Amino acid sequence: MSARPNSSPLTHQVTLTVLMLAAFALAMVVGFGIYATAQADHVSLERQKIFFANGLKDQIAAVVREQESVTVWDDSVINTKAGNQSWIEENLSVWMYSYYGHDRVYLLDAANRPVHVMREGKVLAPSVYSEDEPAIQPTIEKLRAMIAQPPKDDTSDEPVKTTVEDLVSLGGKPAILSVMPLVPSTDRLTQEPGSEYLHVSVEFINDAVIGRIAEKYLLARAHLLPLSQPAASATIPLVDSRGVILGYIGWDQERPGLTLVRKTAPALIVGLLLAASVLAFLLRRLRRASSALQTSQDEAQYLAFHDTLTGLPNRALFEDRLRRALLTTGHDMGRVALLYIDLDRFKHINDTLGHPAGDELVRQTAARLQHTVREVDTVARLGGDEFALILIDIRDIRAAEDIAERLQQKLQEPFKLMDDQVFVSASIGISLSSGADADADDLLRKADIALYEAKKNGRGRHQVFAGDMDDLLLRKRKVESELRKALNGGTGIKLAYQPVFATNGKAILGAEALIRWGHEVHGALPAVQFIAIAEERGMIGQLGAWVLLEACRFAVRTELPWLAVNVSPLQLRDAGFPEQVASILAETGLAPTRLQLEITESVLLENGDTSRATLAALRQSGVGIVLDDFGTGYSSLGYLRRHAIDKLKIDRSFVRLLDGDGNSAAIVKALIDLAIALDVEVTAEGVETEAQKTLLVAMGCRQLQGFLLSPPLEPAQLLALSGLPSEEDDRPAAARA
Repeated sequence: MSARPNSSPLTHQVTLTVLMLAAFALAMVVGFGIYATAQADHVSLERQKIFFANGLKDQIAAVVREQESVTVWDDSVINTKAGNQSWIEENLSVWMYSYYGHDRVYLLDAANRPVHVMREGKVLAPSVYSEDEPAIQPTIEKLRAMIAQPPKDDTSDEPVKTTVEDLVSLGGKPAILSVMPLVPSTDRLTQEPGSEYLHVSVEFINDAVIGRIAEKYLLARAHLLPLSQPAASATIPLVDSRGVILGYIGWDQERPGLTLVRKTAPALIVGLLLAASVLAFLLRRLRRASSALQTSQDEAQYLAFHDTLTGLPNRALFEDRLRRALLTTGHDMGRVALLYIDLDRFKHINDTLGHPAGDELVRQTAARLQHTVREVDTVARLGGDEFALILIDIRDIRAAEDIAERLQQKLQEPFKLMDDQVFVSASIGISLSSGADADADDLLRKADIALYEAKKNGRGRHQVFAGDMDDLLLRKRKVESELRKALNGGTGIKLAYQPVFATNGKAILGAEALIRWGHEVHGALPAVQFIAIAEERGMIGQLGAWVLLEACRFAVRTELPWLAVNVSPLQLRDAGFPEQVASILAETGLAPTRLQLEITESVLLENGDTSRATLAALRQSGVGIVLDDFGTGYSSLGYLRRHAIDKLKIDRSFVRLLDGDGNSAAIVKALIDLAIALDVEVTAEGVETEAQKTLLVAMGCRQLQGFLLSPPLEPAQLLALSGLPSEEDDRPAAARA
């Protein structure tokens, strides 16, 4: 048997060289992997810390904004200094808790003594403030010092800061503290420097607040850490203005590097066991790892610029594409059209079928929009049920309207949601670029205004932006501003009174108060116009209270059996309205039975618990409820019985046609018979001819109102008319004066 040949030194050398090269390559790869993992984790951690720091700043700024909404307000100064605890509770303390989530609110007088304390939605004794006073007092003193400083030169552009915010520890728990003085919102109210009351608002930095910040930046398991717990790497300190650490925010650190290593670890182990193929294996695994990392980055990039529900571009990508489209089309003859789309009745679908159905409706809507427009156009979801379309290379506005009409027709087709067939419509606002100098923000603003006009004019339609819409918006804002001035001591607003007569046309049974505004620039504005602005801008409560007070003051000076005042549906949705009416009646001394409130049929159709309770409370107090413009709406007999109306007013549109329309006469006769059957009074308004009067009296109507008998009168005219019973023959002449 021959001997086994010895391995040659070259073989050993080659083997050793290959092994050394393989070991060196493996060491390099492993070393690079460890370094890359650590660096990726470190960069990710620093980014996460920045996210939380910015999120905390945003939360502090939100508390300041929310607090400022109630501290810069004439009513806050007046009611707080008057000690109106119920108003303070409703507007400055409990409201801050229920609406904004502020945990504690303290109101301090000019001497920094507590006058109102609220904790977690409950009003407590002022003495409770002493528990938090040591932590809050330095901030109070800092703000008082700022307020006491003399005002700067009026020419300075630097804003005067009247807010101090800080982080404090209350009961061992970190919290956001914001202190503001209560200051007037207008020049009509002044207060001496140093006499300001202070509004102290506290929001605890708890897991819920931290969770909202974490959710915004897609971070996991964020929570509050006490001082006693050692700070981990994935934490940021909560530091007050003095540099004292109050606690930590901790979270589960995202470790993209470690995740990558874990994914490649099985491959590395296999590579070590299969030394012969280690290099090829490592290369293959590195390619896979790189591909996985790139995919992850691509997904993150996609999510940053796309809506997760529909896959459409989100607002950020939409605005970028709009600016690019305007820049591109500015060099050729094409134009850019912007369409704002808002689904009608979306909230109703969410409320009745649930949010999953609402999400499915949004997805189906997105699909229909994409299938209706060209591939070069952009469909984006801006949020909720709002979409926007960028249409490029549009010849004129007619082309944009054609596309809008196709979209509306497509959206009017039934949707299949949760085994239900649902029909919706959409309102669309359209704006068109004007040329090379078109501005994206201006185009967005115009489309938004056009959408508002489309919804205001009936929904389910499209509206092209017109230049006068800007003028109309500015005019509305000017009317709103001047209406506020008029209600706060200005001039121009007054009441006229149109009497209601018995069938003889002489005996006055009562009167209706009608608001008038003789504007110094626009002239006599129609009441329906500025009342609509008051409702839209949240002023109807103030306007209604003024009308009610003025009418009651007038009525108590007369011998009128009753006086009627029109009431907005928005006033009846206020649970405190009956109390307001009772307060005005008590202030003026008018008996509740001498006041009638006229409502519209829309109030009955709402069938809301608040409106129903308000009407019941008003009737129980003795105030009469009158259903105005009866016959023009959709009220059923069931509504009338449920709400127990005291009087029906037949709309003037029926009375006007009595002279020659048999159908109108039959309708009016039916309405009067209905009132008689319900045992309620009935008034016919808009009586303008003797023939109308004769017919109404023959039908059984016992109360008449209209220009035939008397137009609306100035207070002095009505006093003269009703105050001279011995001069009845002169009444028509006086009424016509």
